Amino acid sequence: MSTQLLAGSPSVPASVRSAASLWFIAVGTGAFESALAVADLLARGTASATGLAGGLGLRLAVFAGAILLAVRLRQGRGWARVALALTLGIFGTLSLVVEPVRWLMTGNSILGFFADADLMTLAFVLSRVVHLTAVLAAMALMFSPAANVYFRDVRSGLSPTPGEMA
Repeated sequence: MSTQLLAGSPSVPASVRSAASLWFIAVGTGAFESALAVADLLARGTASATGLAGGLGLRLAVFAGAILLAVRLRQGRGWARVALALTLGIFGTLSLVVEPVRWLMTGNSILGFFADADLMTLAFVLSRVVHLTAVLAAMALMFSPAANVYFRDVRSGLSPTPGEMA
């Protein structure tokens, strides 16, 4: 048990604070990627704003859910940690990598890709790399030893209610 928790002034471990921040970064880069994709589709004339509304609504719901879960994660809610890990950590990561892996498996070249890439494509790729890095780092941090102690202590009632946490 942490002496901070017993003293009644628990602090959120750096690993949990960092994990929550990384989830916010992942949401921000996901929103940026969505904006780039929508701008590209509209510029090419391959989609209408009306046609994109459903997909954007779903993404907005996912982003809002991720933000809520990251806030609850910081408050020591174990269910939020599990929900983030299963939904965005596993399935979200798969959704980020399945298309590039499929593209590589069909014999495409990374060097050729970058040789032909325009500025929008490079911005998207950079954002995707930041997005994926944030998710993977957040996953590691929210299951670090310090995070495990924090979640166990919160579950055991050794820390204050979420509203009392900084």
